[in-house]
Amino acid sequence: QVQLVESGGGLVQPGGSLRLSCAVSGSIFDFNVLGWYRQVPGNQRELVASSPRSGSVRYSDSVQGRFTISRDVAKNTVDLQMNSLKPEDTGVYYCNGERMMPTGVILNYWGQGTQVTVSS
Repeated sequence: QVQLVESGGGLVQPGGSLRLSCAVSGSIFDFNVLGWYRQVPGNQRELVASSPRSGSVRYSDSVQGRFTISRDVAKNTVDLQMNSLKPEDTGVYYCNGERMMPTGVILNYWGQGTQVTVSS
């Protein structure tokens, strides 16, 4: 059974940094895309950053230049380094993995989420 388990959330002051990590069961190479999403109450879940198995990573405009997504092959994780954090970065961050099956069906997997709060 595929599992994605996030860690690393917490409370940080504006301007600070946090590093989120998503542990992936199986191999990270099983996923076409691994990414991070953010959700705040009353809003839809939005893409923060995505890392395809091949191709360029993608960031939302709001985090471009401050966040970095990376795959750690040795640890089998996808990490999100968040710098220069702002109060508007507050939310629940979810790890997402997309797999294409041999039939062509695309399956999406989600972690349980980790809370990030940016506040003084």
